[in-house]
Amino acid sequence: MQKFILHKGIVAPMDRENVDTDAIIPKQFLKSIKKTGFGPNLFDEWRYLDKGEPGQDPASRKPNPDFVLNQARYKGASVLLARKNFGCGSSREHAPWAIDQYGFRAVIAPSFADIFFNNCFKNGLLPIVLPEAAVDLLFSETLAFPGYELTIDLERQVIVRPQGEEIAFDVQAFRKYCLINGLDDIGLTLRHADKIKHFEAQRLATKPWLAHTM
Repeated sequence: MQKFILHKGIVAPMDRENVDTDAIIPKQFLKSIKKTGFGPNLFDEWRYLDKGEPGQDPASRKPNPDFVLNQARYKGASVLLARKNFGCGSSREHAPWAIDQYGFRAVIAPSFADIFFNNCFKNGLLPIVLPEAAVDLLFSETLAFPGYELTIDLERQVIVRPQGEEIAFDVQAFRKYCLINGLDDIGLTLRHADKIKHFEAQRLATKPWLAHTM
């Protein structure tokens, strides 16, 4: 999992409440469990005018010129600004996969659906909860200034605006530790690889028949 320590990036505003996971990555793209290749279909039904299917070449699609991510000023955006209850709906882990693989490293919103919120941390994506007034301010500045960028300092737990003003945010200590060190659940387990190998060696020494089980 990619580490998250300090990130600076262009902000893209998703000015809709209650964006659900079916909008983030529609159901027809859930057949794959490879955890790769979902970025081109992020917000597929809003991003394109034609219906998308798995395996389609994105270059053959008809982009919706009115959709925020198709606007030139937000090209290369890596911070997604959203409204309340972002990520509601079904619990598909493909949603944070698609957001991450599009190129976003963080999502800022007044609130998130719980399962989506947890899945973000498990996949290296930082969800930041801010008061609605602070989110409103960031929306206003993002819309007013093309190329608007924010710096997110996870170690200090602050968002730095272009003028230098800082907005503090909370993050649970263990989740912060995992993001800074790039550790998902598998990575956390592999920290104890030597102990696991030692246990397995002792187990086979005392119960050798286990090595021959089907």
